[in-house]
Amino acid sequence: MSEPSSSPFDAEALEAARVFFAHPVTFMMGAVAMEGLPPADLPEVAFAGRSNVGKSSLINAVTGRNHLARASTAPGRTREINFFVADETLRLVDLPGYGFAKVSRGEKNKFQNLGRAYLRGRPNLKRAYLLIDSRHGLKDVDLEAMEAFDLAAVSYQIVLTKADKLKPRDVAQTAAETLRKIAKRPAAFPRVLATSAEKGDGIPELRAEIVAACAT
Repeated sequence: MSEPSSSPFDAEALEAARVFFAHPVTFMMGAVAMEGLPPADLPEVAFAGRSNVGKSSLINAVTGRNHLARASTAPGRTREINFFVADETLRLVDLPGYGFAKVSRGEKNKFQNLGRAYLRGRPNLKRAYLLIDSRHGLKDVDLEAMEAFDLAAVSYQIVLTKADKLKPRDVAQTAAETLRKIAKRPAAFPRVLATSAEKGDGIPELRAEIVAACAT
């Protein structure tokens, strides 16, 4: 397995990914049911994670836009699947957050099941990115999400967020521990990314991962 600090991308690949995301990226639509999804005619990558893990901030950082994805003022309130289209050639998909949602159990299951149904029924989904707060590492609720990915046979990659809140040595340790924990999971991609949407750390590598995943 790759070391968490290593990068398979050279300067040319990183620059190509930067240029790609400098092209237009726009909000396409939100869907509250599987029947409302757009046609599966473009490659897609999806972002998943616990409520308040920083999904909106990361999507904005990847695309270089400040207000493309909007975070709810109340964690766990996003109840739809949001689609963004990049350069008319691929889609970024923001899945409903899990955990901490201040809604009824039935309502919470409804939108979390929507996310699971998307994973099972989307043949054009190239990879999912599971966001984990680098300060806290993997939690039990994250293990449930990984089970869903494994059952759906969807390739997923762990992305540590808010890495600027820790010392570099602590970030590296969390990345290494996470890599060990996912080593035997069938659908887990064997590389962990540490990112900071605020500082821009790891964003060029994440862009390159997305472009590479969608090229296969």
